[in-house]
Amino acid sequence: MRSCGLGEGAKCGIYGANCAEWIISMEACNAHGLYCVPLYDSLGAGAVEFVINHAEVSIAFAEEKKVPELLKTFPSTTQYLKTLVSFGKVTPEQREEVEKFGLVIYSWDEFLQLGEGKQFDLPVKKKSDICTIMYTSGTTGDPKGVMISNDSIIALLAGVKRLLESVNEKLTDKDVYLSYLPLAHIFDRVIEELFILTGASIGFWRGDVKLLVEDLGELKPTIFCAVPRVLDRIYSGLNQKISSGGLLKKTVFNLAYFFKHHNMQNGSKHEQASPICDKLVFSQVKQGLGGRVRLILSGAAPLSAHVEAFLRVVSCAHVLQGYGLTETCAGTFVSLPNEMPMLGTVGPPVPNVDVCLESVPEMGYDALSNTPRGEVCVRGRTLFSGYYKREDLTKEVMVDGWFHTGDVGEWQQDGSLKIIDRKKNIFKLSQGEYVAVENLENIYVNVSAIDSIWIYGNSFESFLVSVVNPNKQALERWAVENSVTGDFNSICENPRAKEYILGELTKVAKEKKLKGFEIIKAVHLEPEPFDIERDLITPTYKIKRPQMLKYYKNVIDNMYKSVNNSRA
Repeated sequence: MRSCGLGEGAKCGIYGANCAEWIISMEACNAHGLYCVPLYDSLGAGAVEFVINHAEVSIAFAEEKKVPELLKTFPSTTQYLKTLVSFGKVTPEQREEVEKFGLVIYSWDEFLQLGEGKQFDLPVKKKSDICTIMYTSGTTGDPKGVMISNDSIIALLAGVKRLLESVNEKLTDKDVYLSYLPLAHIFDRVIEELFILTGASIGFWRGDVKLLVEDLGELKPTIFCAVPRVLDRIYSGLNQKISSGGLLKKTVFNLAYFFKHHNMQNGSKHEQASPICDKLVFSQVKQGLGGRVRLILSGAAPLSAHVEAFLRVVSCAHVLQGYGLTETCAGTFVSLPNEMPMLGTVGPPVPNVDVCLESVPEMGYDALSNTPRGEVCVRGRTLFSGYYKREDLTKEVMVDGWFHTGDVGEWQQDGSLKIIDRKKNIFKLSQGEYVAVENLENIYVNVSAIDSIWIYGNSFESFLVSVVNPNKQALERWAVENSVTGDFNSICENPRAKEYILGELTKVAKEKKLKGFEIIKAVHLEPEPFDIERDLITPTYKIKRPQMLKYYKNVIDNMYKSVNNSRA
């Protein structure tokens, strides 16, 4: 890079799936003071082009199969982009296309040869220097470039290191990590930096989620980081295996689960709760994750309490849920090992941040009540340095040194935090009642027959409707028991299936003592999980509400029509 005339402050884009070349390019940016700018297409159509132009990226590294995607951004990006490097090979056609616009492109091997026999001094770097600009999706508008300094990353790593030492889970150079969560996101980036800092090992997956369990078996990692989607898949897979294993196996598993869970709730550490059950029953689950995992860390979105409880018992590992944003350099809260009462929370703050709650009166949240609730605000060295070229947006969220996350939290008696709502996800129904929709979704998603839910209401209607991704195994089991025939898609269209799911939702609503207007009155069953491809969720699995409404507009209208007609 230096022999191409690139130095401190230049912007370097990296585009593609996790691989050794990704890390090597990233660390070269660290060493020579370039800003690392991850590029990823799940930010939405045109996002790669937007980021290259907005960040003024002059050199871009790309996985071989992503090179054509970069070329699609021409000629718009050629005002900034001057050098392309493929992590693999380059075709003559690609070379011709690039040269047509006055740029150069190298294969990985060709690029490495440029630096042979050349020596450059490393620049002196300051703590306040920007290390990376990470663009976050947000649920509306253009992606925002989050500037993260060297100081933020080092402070975060020091805090996580200290935390792991304090719970006797210190990382060593014998630890092994499977790199599969996108390096373009802060969660995976800081974990991998921590492994490099420790001198531990990193192995890369093959890029196919269906082969993930096989990759785990091959690499045998000791630390496994995941997003809830992955852990939900593991949970469903295990339950399916148990259900299809025959009555005896199922009974033995359930007895072992109940016994160990009971002991853990009474204060036993997971490894002491039932060594005999671990050896005879749960060791197979441990082997399924490679046999050596001692720490499972979940982040990026909320993990259901029932999935967390299940994995804490059967995985023979600590299962910890964390919370943080790109703006707080990932981990700001993390739950503690062997603390069963912390289930469903994100744990206490990490050692190197200050946290406070700020009242949100319009939503009825009071930070000074007996159960303090309010917007989560964070202060400390791990905070970002601002949004690139968007001082206006920075001022909106940074007030007197406190970063306002937009998430609503509730302090628990033990000092842990529970995320209960999102500040902006509030609307008024026609009778004037306010609905905090994220809070409701967090309650309804506990119905075991559903995987995810989107709830909708507006100020012209007096009640709520929803679109639900049902759990395939649960719904198909119900269909067999109730003589409903057909494949999964046709079961989802069956009025009786809708009645069943609506009944389950109503049951939970009554258990949780929800108000009448918070009870869902109609449901649409969507067999296809909400996905990034249809622009329905962000890369961190948060629902994009405006896009959902656009996509399901007819479905919503029909639900309102049919409920209103039945009432007329």
